[in-house]
Amino acid sequence: MNGLFAISGILIASIVIVLAVPPIRRTLLSRPLFQAYRKVLPPMSDTERDALEAGTVWWEGELFRGRPDWQRLLDLPKPALTADEQQFLDNQTEQACRMVDDWQVTQKQYDLSADTWDYLKRNGFLGMIIPREYGGLGFSAYAHSQIITKLSTRSSALAVSVMVPNSLGPAELLLHYGTDAQKNHYLPRLARGEEVPAFALTSPWAGSDAAAIPDSGVVCKGMWQGQEVLGMRVTWDKRYITLAPVCTLLGLAFRLYDPDGLLGGPADVGITCALVPHDHPGVETGRRHLPLNAMFMNGPTRGTDVFMPLDFIIGGPARAGQGWRMLMECLAAGRSISLPASNTGMSQLTARTVGAYARVRSQFRTPVGRFEGVEEALARIGGHTYLMDAARVMTAGAIDLGEKPSVVSAIVKYHITERARQVVNDGMDVIGGKGICLGPSNFLGRAYQQVPVGITVEGANILTRSLIIFGQGAIRCHPYVLAEMQAAGNSDTQEGLKAFDRAFWRHIRFVVGNGLRTVGHAVTGGRLARAPASAAPEMHGYYRQLTRYACSFALLADLSMALLGGSLKRRERLSARLGDILSQMYLASAVLKRFEDDGRQSADAPLAHWALQDALQHLQAAFVGVLDNLPQRSVGWTLRRLVFPWGLMQHTPSDELSQRVARLLTEPGATRERLTANCHVPDTDDEPVGALEQALVATLDAEAADAHLRAYEKTGALTGDPRANVRDLAEAAHARGGLDQRDYECIKRRDTLRDQVIRVDDFPFDFGMTGAVQPGAQRKAA
Repeated sequence: MNGLFAISGILIASIVIVLAVPPIRRTLLSRPLFQAYRKVLPPMSDTERDALEAGTVWWEGELFRGRPDWQRLLDLPKPALTADEQQFLDNQTEQACRMVDDWQVTQKQYDLSADTWDYLKRNGFLGMIIPREYGGLGFSAYAHSQIITKLSTRSSALAVSVMVPNSLGPAELLLHYGTDAQKNHYLPRLARGEEVPAFALTSPWAGSDAAAIPDSGVVCKGMWQGQEVLGMRVTWDKRYITLAPVCTLLGLAFRLYDPDGLLGGPADVGITCALVPHDHPGVETGRRHLPLNAMFMNGPTRGTDVFMPLDFIIGGPARAGQGWRMLMECLAAGRSISLPASNTGMSQLTARTVGAYARVRSQFRTPVGRFEGVEEALARIGGHTYLMDAARVMTAGAIDLGEKPSVVSAIVKYHITERARQVVNDGMDVIGGKGICLGPSNFLGRAYQQVPVGITVEGANILTRSLIIFGQGAIRCHPYVLAEMQAAGNSDTQEGLKAFDRAFWRHIRFVVGNGLRTVGHAVTGGRLARAPASAAPEMHGYYRQLTRYACSFALLADLSMALLGGSLKRRERLSARLGDILSQMYLASAVLKRFEDDGRQSADAPLAHWALQDALQHLQAAFVGVLDNLPQRSVGWTLRRLVFPWGLMQHTPSDELSQRVARLLTEPGATRERLTANCHVPDTDDEPVGALEQALVATLDAEAADAHLRAYEKTGALTGDPRANVRDLAEAAHARGGLDQRDYECIKRRDTLRDQVIRVDDFPFDFGMTGAVQPGAQRKAA
C-alpha cells in the first residue's frame, strides 16, 4: 500500500512539475500542441486580420469572460449633454424638424427643401463631429445620437442627410487618418457645408463582402495640374451610396495595385481610401436610387481609368493599402451611433403615437388599448423601445469614453434594427386601416415602408447575425484565443511558442474554472452569484441570472470552438445562436444600466422588468438552440443537463406585467415622457402627431362626461331616438337635457379631435396627375 502511495505521489509530483515549470511544460506539452495548432489554423488574409484586430473590446469582453464586473458597468458615467449640446437639441434641432413636412418630402418634393438644406449647412448639422478648431460643432457621440434620434421622429430624409456626413465618411476618416494639409483644407469646408460628403464602398459584385471589392487602381505616372506626377488610375462602379447624387466630395474605397513597383512595396498594395472631388475629370455621380420611398439622396457612382494623384489618398501615400483597417475602426464608431439612433427614434415615435391612438380610438365603446390582444402589442412596443434606447445610450457613451467597440456595434446595429421592425409592425397592427392609407395624416406608414432600409445598410442583418457577432466576437472578445492565433502566426517560432504556452495554459485554467462555476450556478439556480450592492434590490435577481448565463456561455463558446474548429464559421445557425446569447446579455446589461442611471424610477420598473425578462427568455432559447443542434449530440445532451439541471427557468413576461407596460403608453405621464423623450411633438393640431397629443388629452378630459352620458343612456330616455348611436349620442342627450353644456362641449371637442385623428386621406382618382383615365371612362367608350 505504501508503494502505491509512493507511486501516486511521484506521478502527481511529476504532473505538477511539468505544468508548473515553463521550460519543461513547453518542451513536453506545449511544443507538440503548438505545432499541431499551426497546422490546423486556417490561413488568415490581411483583411480578416484587420477586421479582427480593429477597434477595442469593452463590456462585451466582460460578458465573454463569464465573470462580469457589474460594479464596473454601474460606475461608468451616465452620458450627458453639455449646455451647448442641449441648447442645440432644444432649438436648432427642433427648428429643423419644424421645417420638414415628410409627406411633402416623400410625395411632392422628393428631397428636402432648399431652405432646409441651407439651414442644415449654416447651423453645422453636417459637421457635428468636426472639432471646433476646424469650424465644426465638436459634439460628443451622445449628442450626435440624441440629435439623430430626434430628427428620425420627423423624417428619414432629414435624419439620414445629417447622420451620413457624421458617421462613416470623409470627415471621420480625415479626423483619424488625414494629413494636416487634408484636414486644414477639407474639414472647415465640410463643417460649413460647403462640401457635401459621401463615401463609396459597396460594389454590385461584392455587396456585404466589402473586402472583396473589385474596384481597383493602378499606380502610374500621369499629368496633374500641368505636371507629370506619380498617381493612380482608378476604375470603380458603386451603388447604394447615400448622398452620392448631391455630394461634392466623394470618399472612395478600392484595391490598389503597383505592378511596376513604383511605391517600392508589394504589387498588391491593398484596399485604399481616397478623397475625390465630384467634378474631378472622369467622375460619374450617376442618377438616384429610390429606397422604399425614403427620399434621402442615394445613388450610384462610377469612373473608368480616372487618374488622380497619390495625394488624394486619405493620409497621403503612406496610408496606401491601409484602407480596410481604417474602415473597420471607423465603422465600429459610426455603426454604434447612426442606425441605433435612427431606429430608436422610429420606435419612440411609434410608442408615443400608437399609445395615444390606442387610447383615443374606441371600439365597442372601449378604448382599443384596453383589449388584451392590443395590450400584448403595446407591451412589446414599450418594452422593446425601452431596451433599444438603453442600448443606444450606453453604446454612444462608450464611444465618448474612447472605445471603438466593433462587436458591440454589430450587436446594436442588428438587434435595434430588428426590434424596430417588430415595434413598427406591432404599431401597424394596432392602428389598422389608419396605417395602410398613405397621406399627410398617416404618422406611421412611411416608417413601415422604410424599416427594411436599416436592416439592409451597413451590412445585411442576416450576415451580421450569422457571421459577425460571434464569428468576430469569439476571437476578439475571448481573453486568450486571439493571443493563441497571433502566437501561432509569429514568424519567430521560439517567441511564438513562448506566447502560445502562456495563452494556452491560461486558456485551460479558464475553461476548467468556467466549467466548475457553470455547474455550481446551475445547481443553485444562480442564487449564489453576486449582484452589485449598489444596484436596486429589485434588480438583483437579473444580475445573478446574467452572471450565471455569462459563465455558461463562456464554457459553451470554448467547447463549440474546440469541437467544431474552423467549421464553426460555416455553421452559421450555431454561430448566430451563440451570437444571440452574447447579444441578449449585452442588451440586458444596458437595461440594468439605464434603470440605475435614470434614478431607479419606480414608475419605469415595468418597462425594465419586461425588457429583461424578454431578453432572458430569448437568451435561454438561443442556448437550447445551440445545445440541441451540436453535431456531437452526446456533448449537447450532457451540456444541457449541466446548464439547465432543473429545466428551463426563464419565461415570457406575464400578462399582468404586459398590461402594466401597455397602460404606460396610453396614459400621459412622466414615464411616457421619458420613454419618448426624443420625439418631436408639434404643438398644433394641424399636424398628425400634434393632433394625437391633443386628442389624448381631450379623451382623458372627457372621461367624466362620458360616465354621465352612459348613466343617462341607461335611464332609457333615449330609447327610439334615431340619434342614439355611437356618433350622435351626445347630441341627443344634450338636446333632451340629459347632458349639461360643459359635459357636452368636452365630449364634442374630444369627438372632433378623435375624428381628425382616425380620418384617413383620400385623393382624386388620378392623384393629381393629368391625363389619367377617369373611373368608368373605358366602359363608356366601349
